[in-house]
Amino acid sequence: MLGQDIVRAAGGEAVALTRADLDVTDADAAREALAGGTVINCAGYTDVDGAESDPEGAHAVNAEGAGNVAQAAERVLYISTDYVFAGAKREPYVESDPVEPLSVYGASKAAGERATAEANPNHLIVRSSWLFGRGGKNFVGTMLALARSRGELRVVDDQVGCPTFTGHLAEALLTLAAGGERGVMHVAGGSSCSWFEFAREILARADIEAALQPCSTGEFPRSAHRPAYSVLESERGGPTLPTWQDGLDAYLGVPV
Repeated sequence: MLGQDIVRAAGGEAVALTRADLDVTDADAAREALAGGTVINCAGYTDVDGAESDPEGAHAVNAEGAGNVAQAAERVLYISTDYVFAGAKREPYVESDPVEPLSVYGASKAAGERATAEANPNHLIVRSSWLFGRGGKNFVGTMLALARSRGELRVVDDQVGCPTFTGHLAEALLTLAAGGERGVMHVAGGSSCSWFEFAREILARADIEAALQPCSTGEFPRSAHRPAYSVLESERGGPTLPTWQDGLDAYLGVPV
């Protein structure tokens, strides 16, 4: 999803490698394929709940694979996540906040951050959150499909974060890739909301009528624990993205 938007935003200047082109868990293949270039590492094991029963698979891609990519690249951007935080704060997380993942997925991404930093000093770890875009399965598409098929939805209202449109994030990543920033940077959609508030706006802007009810995380159990509050802000002056509402309009094709 993000990789496809980066390729579109790059206008033919990016070399895109699919999983079939490069298995990042193969260190030799990574060295041969990447050969000292600037790499935006979008490869990831992103099945948050599936990772709970497959920790080896999640760490192989998100941690060991990240290290392989970083070691092979001249400059590397590693895409990380708000799930590296516990979510106990009630004010936005900034780059200097300590990580405390609640899930296997979050732990594998935190390990990927460390592996990237250790393998290549010319790195930038970019944490983002709640990605949605046209190129893959995402919350917006899921809500639209369920609303049309069921007409009744219950959505969690006690998890708060920053929905981020991959089209907006891709443009920021290309700018960062060409710059010299190193370390960790937070880049997420402007403004925050709960999943329920996000779902309500999705249906309203898509002009779909459905019965939408809020529920608690406890009423909607999942295999992996999610942070209750994972709003991201940058204390480093990172790129400011448009609001998630603007991203939603772009996703739905609504004129601005």
